[in-house]
Amino acid sequence: LLNRSSDLRRKLNKYKKIIDTLKIMYPDARCELIHENPYELLIATILSAQSTDKRVNMTTKELFKVANTPQKMVELGEEKLKEYIRSIGFYNTKSKNIISASRDIITKFNSKVPETMEELTSLAGVGRKTANVVMSNCFGVPAIAVDTHVFRLAHRLGFSNDDNILQVEYDLQKKIAKKDWTLAHHMLIFHGRYTCKAQRPMCSVCDLRNYCNYYKDLTKMSSDRRNKDDKKK
Repeated sequence: LLNRSSDLRRKLNKYKKIIDTLKIMYPDARCELIHENPYELLIATILSAQSTDKRVNMTTKELFKVANTPQKMVELGEEKLKEYIRSIGFYNTKSKNIISASRDIITKFNSKVPETMEELTSLAGVGRKTANVVMSNCFGVPAIAVDTHVFRLAHRLGFSNDDNILQVEYDLQKKIAKKDWTLAHHMLIFHGRYTCKAQRPMCSVCDLRNYCNYYKDLTKMSSDRRNKDDKKK
């Protein structure tokens, strides 16, 4: 029992060191979707699925000039909305969902973006990830939204080994102090976007490599290969 308790403390200390290191690496980590209110962030996050923040920001820069409230979006209509978001993947489905969600915000929530997980996920096109992004960035609710970067890093850094996105979120919550959940989400995205990339992670310049399972496996493979080559000589 003592050994198990000691092992748990050691692992929790590791996770704290990872978060503390990320704070040094990315002091400016934040939501990169440009928005001025909860509705704009909701729409931007819906659009961001299977797209980049850079592409979304280029699109919403023009879109929000004509439709930055639920009422204006409904008035714009699905067909005209498609013209604004055509450069974004799945624009047909997203147009339909955005108009539907906007109508529901008007009729069910008095034209205000709801603040709870249950209410947000009742809107068309809004899943748990999108709801977490809106709640944490607009309403101060501690949350860890699991996108592709967060999912990848959770596995590489040993926070989780589960394939289920919801379980990965729970594993992260267990191992990161609640006060750091929202910031951890942003820092993990920054790290995944700029250093720990999916295809060519920049391990040589990464301050987290000593905590990283991916790097550990990489160095082991390299060592095994060298040993194999030495035996051939």
